[in-house]
This record gives sequence, C-alpha cells and structure tokens, in this order.
Amino acid sequence: MTELLDEARRERVRSGWWRTAVIYQVYIRSFADADGDGVGDLPGLRSRLGYLADLGVDALWVTPFYPSPMADFGYDVADYRDVDPTFGTLADAEGLIADAHALGLKVIFDIVPNHTSDRHPWFQEALAAGPGSPARERYIFRDGRGPNGELPPNDWESVFGGPAWTRVADGQWYLHLFASAQPDLNWENPEVRAEFESILRFWLDRGVDGFRIDVAHGMVKAPGLPDVGHTGQTSMLGTQVLPYFDQDGVHEIHRSWRRLLDSYPGERIGVAEAWAPTPERLANYVRPDELHQAFNFHYLSADWDADALREVIDASLATSAMVGAPTTWVLSNHDVKRHVTRYGDGALGLRRARAAALLTLALPGSAYIYQGEELGLPEVLDLPEEVCQDPQRLRGPDAGRDGCRVPMPWSPGEPPYGFSPPGVKRTWLPMPTTWAALSVEAQREDPNSMLSLYRTALRIRRERPELGEGTLTWLDSPSKTLVFARSGGDGEGTLVCTVNLGPEPVELPAYGEPLLASAPVSTDGSTVRIPPDAAAWWTRG
Repeated sequence: MTELLDEARRERVRSGWWRTAVIYQVYIRSFADADGDGVGDLPGLRSRLGYLADLGVDALWVTPFYPSPMADFGYDVADYRDVDPTFGTLADAEGLIADAHALGLKVIFDIVPNHTSDRHPWFQEALAAGPGSPARERYIFRDGRGPNGELPPNDWESVFGGPAWTRVADGQWYLHLFASAQPDLNWENPEVRAEFESILRFWLDRGVDGFRIDVAHGMVKAPGLPDVGHTGQTSMLGTQVLPYFDQDGVHEIHRSWRRLLDSYPGERIGVAEAWAPTPERLANYVRPDELHQAFNFHYLSADWDADALREVIDASLATSAMVGAPTTWVLSNHDVKRHVTRYGDGALGLRRARAAALLTLALPGSAYIYQGEELGLPEVLDLPEEVCQDPQRLRGPDAGRDGCRVPMPWSPGEPPYGFSPPGVKRTWLPMPTTWAALSVEAQREDPNSMLSLYRTALRIRRERPELGEGTLTWLDSPSKTLVFARSGGDGEGTLVCTVNLGPEPVELPAYGEPLLASAPVSTDGSTVRIPPDAAAWWTRG
C-alpha cells in the first residue's frame, strides 16, 4: 500500500502539516470489526488504513480505546496506558501508528483529562481512603449542604442531565460534570498534572503525532465552586461562561502541554475540544504558546443560510488570525446529529451536504471529516429503544447520540455490510437495511457518488496551492449565495468557490474553468447557472 503515499501528501506532512491537514475522525467502535464481536477494533482499523490513504486525508483521529467499563463508550478511562481487550492490544495500537506512518498518515489519539472512570484505581482508592485523605484530593470531593449534608454542594448540573454531584457512603459528594461513573479530577493537585504529563509521554514515545483533548475547557473550576443560579444549564453550554467550563486557569495547563509537545520531534500537536461562548474566547486555546487547533463548533452549528455561514466564517478567520492559528472546519462528529439529517434529511439533506463539503474544503485552514460523512450517511432516527445506550439520553429521549454512531457500511448486501467478518449478523448498534447503496464498495466506482465527490475534492485540495493557508476574498454575489476566491501563496492561480444556499437556481458570472461541482451546473461562457443547494469550484489558472 505504500505506493499510495504520493508526493503531494509527503509535502503536506513535512512541515506545519496540521495547519492545512484534513483529519478523519475514526469512532473506533463503529469503523471496522476484525474479531467478529460486532464492535469495531484496532485490527479492523489497521485493515482499512488503505481506504483512508486512498480517500486522501492527511491524518486520523481515533476515539478512546483504553481499558474502560464503557459507561460512556471509552470516555470513562480506567487505565490510560493500555488498550481495552474489546479493541485489541497495546501492540495493535503501536502497529496502527507504524502502519499509518508507512502510508504517510499522521495519527492523533484521544486523551480524556477532565475525568476518569469510577473504576480507575485512583478513584477506588479515594472511596476507600475517606474524607480529607490525599487520595480524595485527586478528585473534587465536598461536604454537602443542608443540616445533615443531604443536599449537593452547589447547583451544578451534569451535561448528561441531573445533578453534577453524587453522594458516597460516608456522606461526602463527588463532582461529575458528565455521568456519575466519570468523576472529575482536581487539576489543582500537582499529582494529577504530573500523571498526565507521564501519560502523554507514554504515547509520544510510541510515535503518536498528537492528541485530541476531550473537554479541554473543563479541567479548572472557579474558586469556591459558586452556584450558577440557573437550571437547565445544558442550554448555556457554548454560549456563556460557566463556573465549571472555560475558566481562564485551563490555559496554564495547555501551555505546559505545548512545551511538552514541542520537546518531541515531528510537530506533535494538541487539538482542543473546547466549547467557548465566543470565537474570541475559543481563540485563546490556540495562542502561539498553547494548543495547535481547536474545534470550530460555531461553524458546525450554523444554519444552512448564507448570511449565517458568512458571519461565522468571517468571525472564525478574524479571531484565529489574531493569534496566528489556523481555523478548523467541521460539519459532524460523534456527539452531534449527522449533518445530512440536520440539513433536511433525504434528498434535500444530501444535496446540502454535498455542497457543504465543497464549501468546507475550500476554506483556509484545517478540516475534519467524521467517518461516514464521505458516504452521505444520515442520522439513524429509528433505533429501537432497547439498543440505545448513550448516557446523554438522561437529558431526554431525543438527546442520545447513538444515531450518529451506527457502524460503517463497507460492502453491499445485507447488514452488517462488511463491517464484521462473514457470518456475523449482530453489531453493537443495528444497521439500517437500506444502507447497501451507501456502502464504500457501492460508491467507489460511481463518479456521481458522495464518496467520489470527497475523493476528487481532497485530491484537488492536495494539488492546488490556493487551497492551503492564505486569505479568502469575498466576491459580490446575489442574496442566498456565497462566492469567494482563494489565491495561491506564490501568486499563481486563483480558485473560486460558488455556493447557492437558496431554493432556486441562480446565475453568476463565469469564474473560469470548472473544476468540481456538487451538482450539474451549466454555463454559456459568460455566465453560469448554479442549481439550488449546490456548490462548484472554478479555476482562473
């Protein structure tokens, strides 16, 4: 497979690779199952690396595969230096890094520093040690309020719903901003900081190229743990500063991690999963001495509307430029409803998703692809109640994330569509009986498929200097459209991206020769006609 390592990819990974990289998110449980238990694993991922290299991405981010009780599907870690038997062995993780590097792919692992599993040895020790012990100082234990301490220490709410505190047998309460099986660590404790530096070194020494930092905005809590004063706090996430999220103290931690990353060769990176109320506060995470990237959730959550998208794009570019960082663009991930469905589902959602792919991949900076979006996978909205397992469903029946985590279809036929070895019928989440036409093999040779659109767009992105770093210049265009130009860093060549987000066709001036379109466009030489919910790339040289 090494012949897939083309010179364009070699050049992209030599220096500053992360500034323009296209990074593919692998949700490990749902990507490829090698051992036949219906759950994706590291050997399955290793067997499909050629697909990712052929797709044209630069790197892959792998969600947690560490030993875990799976209360939150791996985001409740019991041991940060090993691999859960469900997913393989430590040798498989090391082999994944080596195999990916042989194909010119960088590898980013997920790290979960805000909380551990309640099965982690530290937390078990804390429960046994009792109030006031050094073991409890690694976590956030507090006495309760009320005459007998029967009330939680404050009014904080879990992201998954309900109070963010659980009482233990001796009467104290411990903080968990997520599930009760995910106790929050105390990052004021030097032992916690030293432990995570050791964990990062463990994986960096094995060649990993960086870390996606889960809840990067949550490790530091406001002094005194003050009340929020409001109920329904999940509605405030990403819109307001909360006493437990986006506190200024997190940045000292990230600066220390940046120094550690910089001490290793090969431009190892840190990527913040950070929810911040403004683009300006999000930019703080990617200042020159902090992390390299932060997910741009403001772009992900923007409506399919020209004005809304332009506002988010402008704000994102302006604030990231203030700190000299690249902007990231993401349409879906394992925590949100897939964008095919968010944009309208069915034919409408698919049209918009095709256009959104070309818009996203034409923007300056780095882009993330969530596994299956290159196939046009929709959210699975009709999963039987008895198979839904996401703890976020505690918020309500429609709050779960199971529908975006259904396994990948690889080949036509019947479920599980090549996700598991032959003979296996049952996967950890059931797959729709209508997905045969969406499988990789069904789309691979179809020039009009979503997969072909992504492969072509990523090839052009690698080949065209205009689609690296640089400026974006908006061009005048009618209402409900976006038109912008990207120029090469050497001053040669201009690529123009046109997007019609409206319900009717629009006519635009001809911007050069057509490169790629999400839907058929027509031109008479001086004008072009763009269908509804469509995008096209044009070149002037």
